[in-house]
Amino acid sequence: MSELDADAKPNILITGTPGAGKSYLCERLAEQLNFDWLDCSKIAKEHDYVEEHDEEYDCPILDEDKLMDHLEPLMQKGGNIVEYHGCDFFPERWFQAVFVVTCPNKTLYDRLKERNYNEKKLSSNIECEIFGTILEEARESYKADIVHELCGETAADAAKSLKTVKQWYPNIYNKLHA
Repeated sequence: MSELDADAKPNILITGTPGAGKSYLCERLAEQLNFDWLDCSKIAKEHDYVEEHDEEYDCPILDEDKLMDHLEPLMQKGGNIVEYHGCDFFPERWFQAVFVVTCPNKTLYDRLKERNYNEKKLSSNIECEIFGTILEEARESYKADIVHELCGETAADAAKSLKTVKQWYPNIYNKLHA
């Protein structure tokens, strides 16, 4: 079990449906808060933490155990913004705040279409957003008081989300070191 180092900054999870605006937010937060940005999809590809390729959805299937082993020592140091489109397999103890980025279906559809998602993958992700699957997953996996919803539709929404997280940061830090 990893506990944060005594003087550590908190760890923040940014999750949401692909295309909702996670990366845009993470990049800016990492820069402005001086945190490390851990994009789990990139880490999995760079270190070959992939079990196989899902042909139907045209995407890699993550080896969660290998990713967790990689992240464990990093999470203990604190000061991480972890980005991934799922959240239920991360240990609850790793995060002091969880932000779920959501996006209206039309905007999300356009973004995923632009990424050339196949119809099956596109439909699945739109359904995930319609039903609030990731927000529900976060609420079931973490304490209610650390899960927050943000909108990632427009640049103005992203700016507001950035401001919201930055305003929450002192509360998260103070709670961690109380």
